Amino acid sequence: MSIRHGLLALLERGPRYGSRLRTEFESRTGSTWPLNVGQVYTTLSRLERDGMVAQDGEDDAGHALYSITEDGRTELRSWFETPVDRSSPPRDELAIKLAMAVGAPGVDIRAVIQSQRSHTLKAMQDYTRLKAQALADVPSDRDEVAWLLVVEQLIFQAEAEARWLDHCESRLVRLAEAAATEPAPSSAPAARTGARTAASRLRARS
Repeated sequence: MSIRHGLLALLERGPRYGSRLRTEFESRTGSTWPLNVGQVYTTLSRLERDGMVAQDGEDDAGHALYSITEDGRTELRSWFETPVDRSSPPRDELAIKLAMAVGAPGVDIRAVIQSQRSHTLKAMQDYTRLKAQALADVPSDRDEVAWLLVVEQLIFQAEAEARWLDHCESRLVRLAEAAATEPAPSSAPAARTGARTAASRLRARS
């Protein structure tokens, strides 16, 4: 839903055509989530169907312009005021991968974690460089400030993922150590059975 509402937010600034909406969306987000023109026009078509935007003539170059309607403004205000729902989080490929790797035959889960950690730390370094470049240019307009917020969110996500990977590795190490100190499930019963058999034989001989 972020594309839908993102376009509404841009249209609240005034009528726009599809290519300009794509450019402004990517400028705000630093092209973190690239859009194609077809995706923009498909979303505009749905917004128009739902009464949230309306076609508003053409510009001097013949581009079809779209404007936000009152229903669109109401929807946009509701989006800004409503917290992002976390009760049904999106599927996370990394979490699924590690969950499936636990106990999978032939998979060294610690190697999986270490490989991902290297990738995550490199991404965090890249994001940090982008942030440093953005700060060096002294953000002066809202698009630059918006991009700075996005790149900082990416940094925080990478930091959290690195900490979670460290936690996963520590937990697996503790589980492995605990398993190594526990007797095999069948060893104690087998020993007791063997002892009883030996005792029976001794009694029979006596």
